[in-house]
Amino acid sequence: MTGVVLRAGAATDVGRLRTINQDRFVLLPDRDLFIVADGMGGHQGGEVASRLAVETLQVAYQDATADALTEAITAANDRIRNEGDADPDLRGMGTTVVALALMPEEPDPDEPFDDDAEPPQHLLIANVGDSRGYLFRDGSLTQLTEDHSVVADLVREGSISPEEAEVHPQRNIVTRVLGVYETVEVDLWPVDPIENDRYLLCSDGLFNEVGADQIGSVLRRLDDPNEAASELVRLANEGGGRDNITVVIVDVADDGGVAEAASAALAGERYGSTSGPPPAASDADGDLAGFTTALPTVDPGDGLSQDDLDSVRTGRPPRRQRRAEKRARRSQRTRFTWRALLFSVLVLAVIGGAVATIQWYGTSTYFVGFEGDEVVIFQGRPGGLLWIDPEVKDPTGIDRADVPALALPRIEAGVEQSSLAKAKHFVANLEDQIDDDGGTDSTPSSTLSTTTTTAGTTTTQAN
Repeated sequence: MTGVVLRAGAATDVGRLRTINQDRFVLLPDRDLFIVADGMGGHQGGEVASRLAVETLQVAYQDATADALTEAITAANDRIRNEGDADPDLRGMGTTVVALALMPEEPDPDEPFDDDAEPPQHLLIANVGDSRGYLFRDGSLTQLTEDHSVVADLVREGSISPEEAEVHPQRNIVTRVLGVYETVEVDLWPVDPIENDRYLLCSDGLFNEVGADQIGSVLRRLDDPNEAASELVRLANEGGGRDNITVVIVDVADDGGVAEAASAALAGERYGSTSGPPPAASDADGDLAGFTTALPTVDPGDGLSQDDLDSVRTGRPPRRQRRAEKRARRSQRTRFTWRALLFSVLVLAVIGGAVATIQWYGTSTYFVGFEGDEVVIFQGRPGGLLWIDPEVKDPTGIDRADVPALALPRIEAGVEQSSLAKAKHFVANLEDQIDDDGGTDSTPSSTLSTTTTTAGTTTTQAN
């Protein structure tokens, strides 16, 4: 398996309405790193933020790993934030970033690996903000990244449609950006490189002016990445050019055998096994033990690779097929992880809503009851609700011995009131009765119930 070969082209333009281009891009084909940043913040802040982002990434990204790319973006966030804090004219500046990097896959500890063999490679897209990464494969354009913006959140939660998001007045407000917050979360999107794939990195100045169909048409029609990038910029200006426009196109010129390995894995599945086509049958009659134990005879001159020969001898699939299967399993695990995460979020939302409802119901009312021998006003439900115990809200100083006998059972059970004011009103009526009759049981209980059913009811005293 040979290494993956990439070729890239780019174009950028200030647009028709802006005077400063706050977008930045960088192509580093010798390091297989490609970056687009879209700055924001004041007349000069956005330009500075995007420049600091690409500069820091170039320096901080030294190891071709996912952790190194994430740490490099984090370092860019820290640098932009520090520069903004040090200069009042730049305070609050920020930038989006979308980056594409080629890196070796991490070896599977459960599988043997030839140290002399070149490790398989995959592409990794990282993004923060609403600059996007697309994949153009087999004539179809797919957005790989997710926008971190107000309208994208509204679309994901179903509040607005994608069509409404395109004209929403808050479509330019991002919810995640480099340089504004102390920490930043980076989204990572791994993809297997397949020959003839095209990857598009761009700022929002492109997709806000040019539709997906037009973008796909250009990527299909123009083979040279520089020409395709320039044409997309031209179309964005033609569509209005209301923002800076930056386009980077990265082509997979050679996938290093990834497609071949994937085809081999699919062929194995067609035979009902992950081990590829069934081996040639041996002569069972010649096996004195009665088992088909003989391996097929292979002539080294048949054009098979050493990997194929080793596969025949060991009975294991070829190494390239095992790697393709591992990538397929990882892709399935990734899809499962996202589905499991979404399901978990939904379950937690339902549980959280139920807990909040119970908490509200358990504390939304008041009642008059006894705390020991004292009449007090409680917040909560008589007897409590699940984990929510009633809380003493207002002691009254009324002793149990002073309460009229007819009112005792009700207060012992808890006299519920819809508000604290009504509960105090009930206590005031109780005090009036105690003052009038000296604690006897001659007062009808209907007097208390009447004065507590309607807010503002006039207090009636027994004569």
